Amino acid sequence: MRIAVIDDEKYSRSELIHQIREVLPQAEVLEAANGAQGLKLLDRNSFDLLFIDIHLGDMEGTTVASLARKINPKSKIVFATAYSEYAVRAFELQIDDYILKPFDPCRIRQVIHRLVGENSGTASVSPALSPTRLAVTSSRRTVLLNLDSILYIETDGSGRGCILHTLEERYNDNTTLGEYESRLSPYGFYRIHKTCLVQLKHIQDIFSWTNNGFALRMQGRSDILPIGRERLKGLRQRLEI
Repeated sequence: MRIAVIDDEKYSRSELIHQIREVLPQAEVLEAANGAQGLKLLDRNSFDLLFIDIHLGDMEGTTVASLARKINPKSKIVFATAYSEYAVRAFELQIDDYILKPFDPCRIRQVIHRLVGENSGTASVSPALSPTRLAVTSSRRTVLLNLDSILYIETDGSGRGCILHTLEERYNDNTTLGEYESRLSPYGFYRIHKTCLVQLKHIQDIFSWTNNGFALRMQGRSDILPIGRERLKGLRQRLEI
């Protein structure tokens, strides 16, 4: 999959690319710092998904989007803007979706899942996942875990897999944390740290931790799970606190 990010703000561009790679680590992501560079990218490459800033400095993102529709009609297009009123303009131009600045990781994940699913003709959630059970290969056997029983998932420290924690047991699996995040985010899971994914409804408490940071505990467990600084805002939004 090839994705283009066209934005004249370097920080916004870098942050969006980071969020995209969190959801689609295997995707090829190309970037352009203005409209002219964006049009060169579109002329030389075909893209599955385009993220275009509304105001590009040298031209309007709406102009780039209109030309993109002619150059590559199959591309999905997402407007990135700091102003919600441009959502109306996006729909007038038959743009596929829009995201607001500052970027919300949950919103970006939602948009990508929807558009990638439409583009590929397949469901955006892995077939190993049903709304109630998750297939986990552990100790040479496949275990079907009820999603409700999973408290949190953490990397195993080797970079090769994860450990899934339930109240009663733990399971080692070769699936990456990024893949679990992609599969489970629609079902109430949130990545609180680069090494940990938790089920939101099983969070017991959130409290101050070292270096002015925060951590949390899961119900029925004493494990202290640090919250990444860049993840705290998204966690509060998901918990509505």
